[in-house]
Amino acid sequence: MTNFHQPSEDYRRVEQAILYLERNARRQPDLAEVAAHVGLSEYHFQRLFSRWAGISPKRFLQYLTKEYAKALLAQTPVLETAHAAGLSSPGRLHDLLVQTEAVTPGEIRSGGTGVEISYGFHPTPFGECLLAATGRGICHLAFVDEEHPQALATLRNAWPHAALAESQARTGLLVEQVFAPRPGLPLSIHLRGTNFQIKVWEALLGLAPGEATSYGALARQVSGPGAERAVGNAVGRNPVAYLIPCHRVLRQSGDFGEYRYGTTRKKAILGYEAAKR
Repeated sequence: MTNFHQPSEDYRRVEQAILYLERNARRQPDLAEVAAHVGLSEYHFQRLFSRWAGISPKRFLQYLTKEYAKALLAQTPVLETAHAAGLSSPGRLHDLLVQTEAVTPGEIRSGGTGVEISYGFHPTPFGECLLAATGRGICHLAFVDEEHPQALATLRNAWPHAALAESQARTGLLVEQVFAPRPGLPLSIHLRGTNFQIKVWEALLGLAPGEATSYGALARQVSGPGAERAVGNAVGRNPVAYLIPCHRVLRQSGDFGEYRYGTTRKKAILGYEAAKR
């Protein structure tokens, strides 16, 4: 099983470094200053950053600029051509097959009565996460930190009458398949949302690896012009972080835009994915 403890610990210092660079971008602080801010020598900071991202801090920072975001949008095919037919989408997360199954209206009204949910807290390359799954697939994936300490309460609110049980063994296998996927192994997600929200989430699953989209392009696909606000709300309510790649929705201007788990984490994920391509 892949051990994410070290990458998860590394991410905390990388996140501190990114925040510091964002706040001091006009001064362009050098490597020594950033390393000192996170409490490391230049040598150890360079090694830590390269271990986590696979590239140098200087190179990684090129992925965090507005110009990179604009280029990413420009080189991305129109989203309409990327969405696969039906409720499955090959190509997401390398060659992983992600299958989605929606909660029925009756199940929504029941609040999860009769549904058994396993959950567990696990390290990931982007910090700690809470992952939960029903017998039909992953139903919840959220990043957990000081700004988002109520992850389990959020899960309970979404499934108020379900039977929740902690199961690190079961959810640990699922976490590995999300963050270190092996091609050809199917991974199912069990989505609870409105028809419109599910359409938006399925469209995001249609994005190819390394592909991004804008709120406007997403709105044109799932509804039509003028639906950007509704699309933005659906993106923000994505119950399965990272797997449904809402971090890949950018503003048409090239701004990275907001993210439920923090703009810094969004930039870190996009930069990490770019470095691994």
